[in-house]
Amino acid sequence: MSMSIKKLSALSAVAAASAVLLGACGSMGAAPAMMYSQASLPDAVKVPAGNRVAMETVGVGEVTYECRDKASAPGMPAAPGMMEWVFVGPNAVLNDRGGKAVGKYYGPPATWESMDGSKVTATQLAVAPAGAGNLPYQLVKANPAMGSGAMAGVTHIQRVATKGGVPPATACSPANKGAREIVKYQADYIFWKAA
Repeated sequence: MSMSIKKLSALSAVAAASAVLLGACGSMGAAPAMMYSQASLPDAVKVPAGNRVAMETVGVGEVTYECRDKASAPGMPAAPGMMEWVFVGPNAVLNDRGGKAVGKYYGPPATWESMDGSKVTATQLAVAPAGAGNLPYQLVKANPAMGSGAMAGVTHIQRVATKGGVPPATACSPANKGAREIVKYQADYIFWKAA
């Protein structure tokens, strides 16, 4: 009889441990999402106090560049024969953190548009290096949104966690002036609204 009680106690202990483990696994899915932190970003691209994260997206797409005459300093003539790849515009899908498309990013002008039709353009405030081969981090101040929806009330947008997107390595010379190259990239776009 004592052997059966020991077996029953052992089975009860296993069942209790299993219940605890299953409960822990279930609560992991229900745990609150980690809050976005800009602590590791350069100060130049941090959003000012008084704003809160409204939406986090991952932009996946491409940037178009065109081979053009090199821009000169204001008031100075362009140097003849000097060429450079010039940013023309982006074309990307904006996905939520789960990978579901929630909008798009395109230009010119740079426009972030939600699937609900609301959209916003913005004015660049600052950029900061993001590592070799990657577009820089960027902070923009949003213009008033067009339409009501997710973009209404957006104050700032940060471009962070960039991968790729820099001008092509191929030569840009008078021989291929006007040529366009498309470069793949990815970046997180964090949308902020007034707190």
